[in-house]
Amino acid sequence: MSLFHLTLRNIWHRRFLSLLTVGAVAVTVAFIVLLSLSRESVEEGAKRGYGPFDLVIGAAGSETQLVLNTFYHVGAPTGNIPLAVLEQAQADAGVDQAYAMTAGDNYKGFPIVGIDPGYFAVRYDGGRLQEGAMYASTGETIVGAYVARTLGLQVGDTFAGAHGLVQEEGHEDHHDDDHDDVHGGGAEEHEDQHESAAGGHGEEQTSGAGEDGDAHAAGGTEEAHAHESFRYTVAGILPELHTPDDRAVFTTTDYAWAVHGLTPEEREITAVLVKPASLLGAHALKEALDGENGVQAVYTSHAVGDVLNAVDQGSKLVGVLTAICVLLAAVAILLSLIAAAGERTKDVGLLRLLGKSRAYVWLTLTSEGILVTAAGLLAGLVLGHAGAAMLKDALFAQAGIQIQPFHFTSEHVLIILGALAIGLLSSLGPAFRMYRQHPLALFKS
Repeated sequence: MSLFHLTLRNIWHRRFLSLLTVGAVAVTVAFIVLLSLSRESVEEGAKRGYGPFDLVIGAAGSETQLVLNTFYHVGAPTGNIPLAVLEQAQADAGVDQAYAMTAGDNYKGFPIVGIDPGYFAVRYDGGRLQEGAMYASTGETIVGAYVARTLGLQVGDTFAGAHGLVQEEGHEDHHDDDHDDVHGGGAEEHEDQHESAAGGHGEEQTSGAGEDGDAHAAGGTEEAHAHESFRYTVAGILPELHTPDDRAVFTTTDYAWAVHGLTPEEREITAVLVKPASLLGAHALKEALDGENGVQAVYTSHAVGDVLNAVDQGSKLVGVLTAICVLLAAVAILLSLIAAAGERTKDVGLLRLLGKSRAYVWLTLTSEGILVTAAGLLAGLVLGHAGAAMLKDALFAQAGIQIQPFHFTSEHVLIILGALAIGLLSSLGPAFRMYRQHPLALFKS
């Protein structure tokens, strides 16, 4: 009987304990694979997230919040800034391109972002569409590939947006029986962002009887009607960009002004995305605008670096948990082989009396540990990538993290080599114990 067949028979004889060991290794490997894919996705997404726009200008507040909202469509804007800031940035000699962005509305939870069409040409090398055409007039939109796939949007569909970053449950969709277009309308929306900015506003709404309460209710109703009456039309659909822009709806910068009926004097923007002509130009513009009239200018890479540093700090804790899992898997392999050595003492002694070498005895136990580890490793790789595939859409929808399952990386090589090394090391103790024993002592025991 060959060594391989003997090892398989030994594993099958103790199949329950072997299965538990395989399971422990599989869960550990799956956890490490999922962590590896997530970390790689965060780093790659951070690099691709802002493209050539090394500077962003917005309302004073958290730099990280400004960058995450502007480029990753996460969280709320820090506020609005005067339209004159855009004009100042565009007139600066150190600026190559500057685009205004307006935000604050959503369609079924996906942000509606107003931005100049030139953004896509600069950001994505020409800004080609999967189908349709780029928006050209107020109310026309292009939608990200993920939005189109999730909501089933097609070119020519129409819909109504809602105020805020999250669509209320009461905001229902209505379909046109004649045209089969996508429509959004419904109940009034709550202006959470405005309430948090005007401290104590919630109390006034609760206890404000009479004119104040009526005025607030009327304002909310007017806000809802304004959004319901403004129709968007899908003019085009973006291809898979593998950036947070896949989960956004884009339209003209003036959409917010049109929805709210703002006069030219009342018009503001959310942020200005700046592609500087040089690092010196970016520094000069930052110095000129930062801290002036409630405006901040932020180096995008610095804010993204702060986020990655925070992720690294969290990864250290996850790394400790991973080390504990690896240790438990190694202990499981070790206990399994110790039990195997104890059960097969007489068998090993008989093999030695029949003329089998010590090396053969040593290999029977080490090969069993490696084979069990390899089975758990294979199962863990499959489970890890399958878990990544299942979590892919949920993570992208919530945090803009786009995991790429079934993608082999250099870390996979380290995972494979590490798992096999742990299996081998766990096997050495029991195997060496059997190796040292005299065959008669093994048989008599």
